[in-house]
Amino acid sequence: MLLYRTRIFILPVSFSLGTFIKHLERATNLKPTVITRRSATTKCSIGNASHFETLNPLQQQQVHLYVDALLDWNQKMNLTAVRDANDVMDRHIEDSLAIIPPIRSSYVSNCESTVEKLNLVDVGSGAGLPGLILAIACPDWKLTLLESLNKRCVFLEHVIGLMGLSNVKVIRGRAEDVGHKLEFREAFDVAVARAVAEMRILAEYCLPLVRVGGLFVAAKGHSPEEEVRRADKAIRVMGASLLQTCYVNSHSPYGQRTAIVCLKNGPTPKKYPRDPGTPAKSPL
Repeated sequence: MLLYRTRIFILPVSFSLGTFIKHLERATNLKPTVITRRSATTKCSIGNASHFETLNPLQQQQVHLYVDALLDWNQKMNLTAVRDANDVMDRHIEDSLAIIPPIRSSYVSNCESTVEKLNLVDVGSGAGLPGLILAIACPDWKLTLLESLNKRCVFLEHVIGLMGLSNVKVIRGRAEDVGHKLEFREAFDVAVARAVAEMRILAEYCLPLVRVGGLFVAAKGHSPEEEVRRADKAIRVMGASLLQTCYVNSHSPYGQRTAIVCLKNGPTPKKYPRDPGTPAKSPL
């Protein structure tokens, strides 16, 4: 792309034809500045504007209902270490919303031409982060929240009804078991995970659930390079490859978080995931 720098020349009121020609030559003798686009196959960057403010009034109300319910239920069960509503908004809601742009851009660039009606699974959903927040912000997406603890599933079912969401369902189970069920194995366009485990463990949890040609997106901290390097073997064994690391500004203590995006290139070998507990005890 060629861009020309513009200059404003102020000419005297009275000038000769020769003077005019000299000024004209200066104005037209401009060299173009060439701007090259950086490839987005390895890294991308997302701005730091509030994602919450982009939601419509109904979606914002649903988020507030969720935050109130989270803090209420958190008094009787361990859902989050965050106790203040503003901190929940800054650290959980914004972080969850921040992975939507990387999902959209990566999917359109590498999978399909549209991100409408995506089928996603949130592995180790916990309190519904990021899955429930994605369901609010993207009502045309279908979300499955995979959670192993019954008490958290009860909370998720409660808050789904409270917010009136119809695009979410909750599955109680371990990823190691669910990944072998025909109903769920390689059935999702995108698998997401946040604050569950390190990348090489997450790869074995999530990628068996992703269809060939789909994405696995892990929300990580501000400097995941070493963790991602250690996960290279696990990602490849599961039939995938590292697509890109997206840097997103957030309200975390370091002011920046990342979304690690992997592309599913081929089917996951049938023996994966291994028995419950094995991926965490003996990562690939």
